[in-house]
Amino acid sequence: MRLNGAQMVWESLVREGVDAIFGITGGKVIPLYHELTRYPIRQVTMRHEQAAAHAADGYARATGKVGVCVATSGPGATNLVTGIANAQMDSVPLVAFTGQVSRSDLGLDSFQEVDITGITMPIVKHNYLITDVVELPGAIKEAFHIARTGRPGAVLIDIAVNGQTGEGEYVYPDEVDLPGFRPHLTGNRRQVKQAAQMLAEAERPLIVAGRGVLIAGAWDLLRELAEKADIPVVTTLLGKTSLPETHPLCLGMGGMHGESFVNHALQNADLILAIGSRFDDRFTSTAHTFAPRAKIIHVDIDPAEIGKRIRVDLPVVGDALYVLRDLVPMVDAASHSSWKQTIQAWRSDTEGRDVANRDPHALLPAHVVRAIDQATQGQAMMVSDVGQNQMWEAQYYRHQRARGLITSGGLGTMGFALPAAIGVAVGCPDLPVWVVAGDGGFQMTSQEMVTAVQERLPIKMAVLNNGYLGMVRQWQELFFEGNYSGTPILGPDFAKLAEACGVMGQTVKDHEGIMPAIERAMAHDGPALIDFQIEREHNVFPMVPVGGAIHEMIRRPEEGMEAPLPNGSSVRESEV
Repeated sequence: MRLNGAQMVWESLVREGVDAIFGITGGKVIPLYHELTRYPIRQVTMRHEQAAAHAADGYARATGKVGVCVATSGPGATNLVTGIANAQMDSVPLVAFTGQVSRSDLGLDSFQEVDITGITMPIVKHNYLITDVVELPGAIKEAFHIARTGRPGAVLIDIAVNGQTGEGEYVYPDEVDLPGFRPHLTGNRRQVKQAAQMLAEAERPLIVAGRGVLIAGAWDLLRELAEKADIPVVTTLLGKTSLPETHPLCLGMGGMHGESFVNHALQNADLILAIGSRFDDRFTSTAHTFAPRAKIIHVDIDPAEIGKRIRVDLPVVGDALYVLRDLVPMVDAASHSSWKQTIQAWRSDTEGRDVANRDPHALLPAHVVRAIDQATQGQAMMVSDVGQNQMWEAQYYRHQRARGLITSGGLGTMGFALPAAIGVAVGCPDLPVWVVAGDGGFQMTSQEMVTAVQERLPIKMAVLNNGYLGMVRQWQELFFEGNYSGTPILGPDFAKLAEACGVMGQTVKDHEGIMPAIERAMAHDGPALIDFQIEREHNVFPMVPVGGAIHEMIRRPEEGMEAPLPNGSSVRESEV
């Protein structure tokens, strides 16, 4: 059939199963938007293009589908860059469409012309500049294949205006032939068998589950392996929810702000089976001090990640689902009761230091997050921002739902949470969606509250408001002589700001107000925000100082005691 370029785009997206896009129209995508209304695709109009990319990112993480965002040329396209980089860093399948000036105007510094393919080349799996309508169907087919296949990532398609308005015969390819792009899904059987043997010989084994488990949809097989071989599971930040966090074998998150007993387990294990984790610096700290007693089996679909930071004794290149399907039958049933008892002793000490387990004396973020956990029974789709709030959510929300945590890991993008939550709510309309954000990050994208209202998305927002860029302030306190340069910030009255946007707003200033506010927000049938005015200089502990091994943590002090700091001073109990 004969179609114009804009029609080809939407027809192709329908064939790829796209049911929603996130974007902002503009001069060089008017032809696209003109044709959009004829197709069964939901258009979510964001207030900023960066937010559009984050919304597509959140949609993709929550659903496992490819997220799609759209922006016009020039500043519209460049505003997508941070969101594209964020998706690429965290292996999120995303296709971004941008408008471009007509082919005849390229290279002439035309109005709102920018070389977006050149700009994005380092932060995408692939990109395209389309200047002829006949190129569109094949490019779109390839883009979606590349975005979702192997290690997922971001792809950009830049379409000149004449490529949108021109007409041609539309033939959508059935298959993609990319000889240089054929990821290995199935692990080498000999290596998988060797992994099973190494697990059988280990006395203190651990599984490290990264985001690759969630991407592959392999959480049921992970659980089967852990239970069959009786192996405790540690997760990365992005690997959280791979195993329900109330499961007796789930230890929780390791790394810079992981619990001390988890990091001690990593440092004392004699075998680590890492699945879909890239061993980033926030998890391992200094590479040469990580897991010194352990042999390491590394399973990852991206061979470039194996051995990049950490020595590996057995590499297995393959998709987590395929590798675990082969591995589980090869593994013998086992018991590691002594090892688990050792870990439990460390765990008991950690729990005794935790402010969440003490009588409240102030409005602390641990109590806020734990109350949301209790109110939602660990079943909410939690979307956290970046900073202290991200770590508090990771430490205190006990996730029960696979893919139930959406957050920016590798790039650490402040302002991610609210727009990403919009994507999550669009993709998972029947699930409760909560945002946990700091006052700094929330102010970067707070305008998207209006989007939530316009789209009738009942997102609940918890702002942990301390009047600082909190994580940087914490570093300044601990390592830079308490010089709070650039970190105090003035925020608006968030409850009034929410109400101005059409969102239910509340302010909580004491511990007694936490749960009633949460219950009111959950009973409200639209979006709701709670401004929790937490202790201003409350810190995230445990914490591994930069340059230290992961067992060299600044720990939460025991009740009534002070915790030593690297500079020889101490942290008062009231601060932790």
